[in-house]
Amino acid sequence: MLSAFLLHLDWKELLLGHEEWSFLLEIILRTMIMFIAIILGLRILGKRGVKQLSIFELVVIIGLGSAAGDPMFNKDVGIISSLIVFIVIILLYSIVTHFIGKSKRFENLVEGKSICLVENGEFSIKNFQKENLGSDEFFAELRLKGISQLGQIEMAIEEISGEISVFFLEDESVRYGLPIMPGSLLNPLQYIHEDKHYSCIFCGYTEHKKAGNAGRCPKCQKEEWVASSNKRRVT
Repeated sequence: MLSAFLLHLDWKELLLGHEEWSFLLEIILRTMIMFIAIILGLRILGKRGVKQLSIFELVVIIGLGSAAGDPMFNKDVGIISSLIVFIVIILLYSIVTHFIGKSKRFENLVEGKSICLVENGEFSIKNFQKENLGSDEFFAELRLKGISQLGQIEMAIEEISGEISVFFLEDESVRYGLPIMPGSLLNPLQYIHEDKHYSCIFCGYTEHKKAGNAGRCPKCQKEEWVASSNKRRVT
């Protein structure tokens, strides 16, 4: 049955669609032209558009990629029309970049601005809630930088490129903080059995607690705590 299906299968339509074999040579030529156009476009945009992409720059790159992709293999899309799209995108990029250099307010509107997510070992709750960033994802970013608990951090900033910049406390200044190792937040406490430092799992607020009811966090009013860590960063 399978052999009969393969025998009657239109291999030309499967591999080429409605085009002819001769169109393959045209695809090669189209691809070469658009490849050169992409390189020239990125050279005009400059190195900043390649190394660190803001939201604005990402839109520009996606626009160039879309304009370049279709004419490579779609016979109905002419190369000249795609090159016009290239020129318009590059002109718009140049105009917007000019105004970004002139106005800080316009720059913040188009590209956004850096946001502090952790300050002095605790979450900046309002800033963190504004960002579309899960705590597990954020903790993974910090662990990749050798961080095991928030008390090692003086400040953590999300840059406009989406990268996380971290400024560390000196070893002698490391304090107790919320542990961020895998599984460290799985069993939060509402009742304290042992006198020691505990951290709020929601905001990272840390204090020494005595045995008894853990109570509410004075910073975020949550009621779930885990034992803090005062480990220093291993470099």
